[in-house]
Parts: sequence; structure tokens; C-alpha cells
Amino acid sequence: MKQSLFIVLVLVAGILLVSPLSALAADAEGKTTVETPKEKGDTPQVKDQKEKQDTKGLESQGQKLGTPMSMPLYQPPLRGAPGGRVGGGTRGIGEELITLFALAPNHVALTTQEQPTLYWFLSSQSKHPIEVTLIIEEATQPLLEKRLPLPVQPGIHAIRLKDFNLHLSKTTQYRWFVALVPNADQRSKDILAGGMIERIELPEALRVKLAQADQLTTPYIYAESGIWYDAIMAISELIDANPNDMNLRKQRAALLEQVGLSQVAQYEMKQSGAVR
Repeated sequence: MKQSLFIVLVLVAGILLVSPLSALAADAEGKTTVETPKEKGDTPQVKDQKEKQDTKGLESQGQKLGTPMSMPLYQPPLRGAPGGRVGGGTRGIGEELITLFALAPNHVALTTQEQPTLYWFLSSQSKHPIEVTLIIEEATQPLLEKRLPLPVQPGIHAIRLKDFNLHLSKTTQYRWFVALVPNADQRSKDILAGGMIERIELPEALRVKLAQADQLTTPYIYAESGIWYDAIMAISELIDANPNDMNLRKQRAALLEQVGLSQVAQYEMKQSGAVR
């Protein structure tokens, strides 16, 4: 009996001794887990460092692409009625189909430049003469009437007024045209495209914004300010300087699409490789 009681007491003592040791081990293991940085989570310093790394990654991506990721948005000026664009479209000359457009919106579009560049589009190489004309609205004699040398290649072309020593006056509306002339004796058969342009004073707020911007954001600023000709000129000059940057062509295509020049926009998207 005494021997049995002794055995029971030994077992109870063993259990009481093992229980605290197990608790201590579990507690130690729990503390180790809590203090591990992986389980605990990032500290504010680590999070800040990661955010900086992510930002640098985005900046590097932007630098690699060479252009902002979004597309420019043209906000037409709140003035006047539509009707600035003339002609444009696809017409047949014999068995040949020609598409001709002036890169201008369907309203009197603005510039802040004294000698802006005007842009137009031709779908295929032309063996027929092409003339460019600039005239003050309601005037009888043109300020410019120039025949371009042949052949004219397909694509987007520029009319740089500085090449002709022409200067636009402020608050004066001008019409400009590009005409493909299949028959010089029958000018009624001309394929004609054109637009309207007016030079305005550069607003001070816009001047400040442009002074703080880089070349890549300048087309965006002009577009959102409703200065069409300066926006299309800025993005086109970037394309001329960076012909392999396909994102720039996508940006120009976005602007053209917004003013109803879908055929030219589609051409630009093909040039960028986005459409095959």
C-alpha cells in the first residue's frame, strides 16, 4: 500500500514538473515567432523604403518608354461655332484612291505661335501636283500659294510658315488649304482639305505652366488648354526627334481621333505597331 502511494506521488510530481517546462518552451517559441520581422510585418521605415523603390521603378519605366503613360486630352476652346475644317476624305482619281486631310479640328483652332507649323495627311504617293494656300478670312488674295515638289510621299506632312517668312497677326482668322490637282485645266476636280487658324496671346498662367514643364508634357498642356496647333506641333516635333518612340505616335493618334480624324489616327496606330 505504501509502495503504491509512493508511486502515485512520484507520477504527480513528474506531471507538475513537466507542465511549467512545456509552458516556458511554448512561451519562448511564441516570443520568437512574434519577434521575427517576417511575421511581424514591415516597419514604417521598411515600408517607406519599398515605396521609394516602387516609385523609382515607375520612373525608370517612364524613362525607358520616353513618354508619359496617359494620352493627351484636347479641350476645344469655348468660342464660335463648328465649321473650320474643309473637305478631306477619300476620292478616286481614275483607278487610284487618294485620302487627303488637314490635321485640324472642325472649328477655328488656336495657336500662340507667330509662325506655326500646319500639318496634313496623304494616304499614298502622289504623281499629281499638290498646292498649299494660306489666306486671311474673307480676303481675295492669298498670303501663300505654293506648289510642292513631286513626288509627295504618303504620311503626315508639315507646312512651316517660317520657311515662307510668313507671320500671323493676333486676333486674325486665317484659312489654309492643301489641294491635290489632277487636272490643272479643271480645278473643280481638285481634292481639297483645309482648316482655320487664329493666333492668340499666350495667357500668363499657361506661360508659367509651360516654363515648368518638360518637352514630353508640353503637348499635354497645350491640348488641355485648347491650343490645338501648338499641341499637334509639339507632339510632331517630338516624333521627328524620336522616330522610334512608338508611344509618341499613339499620343498623336489620340489627338487626331478626338477631333474626328479617325482615318489618320488609324494610320498612326499602324505606324506605332499597335494595329496590323
